Amino acid sequence: MNSFLNTKTIAREALPILESNLVFPALIHTDFSEEFSKQGDTIQVRKPPIYNATEFNGEIEIQDIDEGNVLVKLDKIADVSVELTAKEMALNAEDFTKQVIEPAMVALAEKINADGLQLYKDIPNYYGEVGVAPSSLSDLAAGAKMLNDQKAPLVGRSGVWNTEAIANFQVLPALVNAEKSGSTDSLREGSIGRVFGIDHYFSQQVPYHESGTASNMIVASGTKDGTTIFDIGSFATLVKGDILQINDRNFLVVEGGTTASGELKVILSPAVTEDDWGRDAKVLGNHTANLMFHKSAFGFVTRPLEAARGADSYVTSYNGLSVRVTMDYNIATKKQTLSIDTLYGFKTLYPELAVRMLG
Repeated sequence: MNSFLNTKTIAREALPILESNLVFPALIHTDFSEEFSKQGDTIQVRKPPIYNATEFNGEIEIQDIDEGNVLVKLDKIADVSVELTAKEMALNAEDFTKQVIEPAMVALAEKINADGLQLYKDIPNYYGEVGVAPSSLSDLAAGAKMLNDQKAPLVGRSGVWNTEAIANFQVLPALVNAEKSGSTDSLREGSIGRVFGIDHYFSQQVPYHESGTASNMIVASGTKDGTTIFDIGSFATLVKGDILQINDRNFLVVEGGTTASGELKVILSPAVTEDDWGRDAKVLGNHTANLMFHKSAFGFVTRPLEAARGADSYVTSYNGLSVRVTMDYNIATKKQTLSIDTLYGFKTLYPELAVRMLG
């Protein structure tokens, strides 16, 4: 084995590549510490405070530094494990990075991005039409207005879009000129420019939401904790992330359900009131869940994994990220295995600071 192929060197080579390929986690609030954790641990982290600027009229208005706390479960381990043949073991450092480390880090980044973008299921606010990809500056302006209406801070806003939306935006003069002028920070391949104070990015991991099958529902009753019962005559489902329109208001399905005995029981946010009882409920249909948001809307929480015991293993951390690299040889199969993994969790912190941009 050449001198480059040790877990310490591989880990230090891999981490910057992983960081450069992350899109969504780089745009949101990050919480990291050097404490070792394991998958399934639940930790308490501080939410970033949100302040309001006020007009000074002779006396200052004191605002509390109330960060608040939130529990985050470290439930995700992204892993790429590969078998190293004698050919890979003989590669020099540059070729090993290109052929083994870079593809592995791209795969890890894709999984992490995809997991994070699933947080759209916590966002009840939306703009657009189901099945129609955003395509104009007016769409971008409408999303920005919704963030303004929710008093989202002006600094730290981003949009993440799927392939169809990004193809529409890339021909808009405002975005074309932004790229030409160099006014956009193109640190990532996915950056397409800055418009209306929002940095816009492309991600192939933007999810497509398949709504539940329920229709012709009537609100039968509800409780203060959000439990809601609908009268419905046929078999149907509602799933987490569905948006319902009841009495001209939006409700988010926090926990889905399936009909039983003519009733469909789910948990909604906010909870329905007695004024909603007896009203029809309409489900927003299947849609692409593009997002526009302020960075404090979501949190990306990472902790280092402990080095694996009984194998050559090394853990390194930098700039809010951590990776563990483990190499092991199985004498029974006479094969060398390289495993690279990282531990993390995502959490919605302020859902009101994000908008689902339908496509």
